[in-house]
Amino acid sequence: MAYSIDLSGRVALVTGASSGLGRQFARTLARAGAAVVLASRRASRLKELRALIEGEDGDAHVVALDVDDPASIRAAIAHAETEVGNIDILVNNAGVSMVSRLLDVQPAEFDRLFQTNVRGAFFVAQEVARRMIARSQGTAPGTWTGGRVINIASMAGLRVVPQLGAYAMSKAAVVHMTRAMALEWGRYGINVNAICPGYVDTEMNHEHWASDSGRKLIESLPRKRIAQPQDLDPVLLMLASGQSHLVNGAVIAADDGFGV
Repeated sequence: MAYSIDLSGRVALVTGASSGLGRQFARTLARAGAAVVLASRRASRLKELRALIEGEDGDAHVVALDVDDPASIRAAIAHAETEVGNIDILVNNAGVSMVSRLLDVQPAEFDRLFQTNVRGAFFVAQEVARRMIARSQGTAPGTWTGGRVINIASMAGLRVVPQLGAYAMSKAAVVHMTRAMALEWGRYGINVNAICPGYVDTEMNHEHWASDSGRKLIESLPRKRIAQPQDLDPVLLMLASGQSHLVNGAVIAADDGFGV
């Protein structure tokens, strides 16, 4: 039996869409037919991405969203649903990182990690889920197609990496948050899962891989290679699709074996 994933008629919200994995996720969902809402604090970058997606015959819309601000979250999601329609898929991608030994972590740095990676991700998912649950309760039996929440965690949330301890703690919280959401919201037809990427070559870290420390890190990996953003496309599309109806509360390591 052949499988194809068609997200036509679905609306996907991608946070942190202005760069890196979020940018790739948005393009991938649009290519699969979803109307994609691009959300980030950097609206100018989002407009460039919207033009790129539209040039590929995709459907993209821009909203400014600061995940650190609950009022901004509510306003952005309300605006998105007014302009595009009900959100069916959330890719909870916005996040920050920090390289530091635990003894050197400052309170402001610690707070920023958890403010964005945990608190921000939680309240974005909460606001989207509230609306999904209202729809599930207000539709005729058998007509609710279900919602999808995909939290982007990290392999560091499953295996602590040197000098990424505080970051790893925040992503471990995202992993547990995913399971809690899956347990509580599954009864409403919402599937909540997490992707834990390993090392991925993005615009923010691209130059690092050519440095001595970057090459040394690559040599320490099981298959001595760095992933590309598009390598995550298959797992993203599977979790976003209706074909993942049995997958709920899964934490999927997409790290090329690094965590084994």
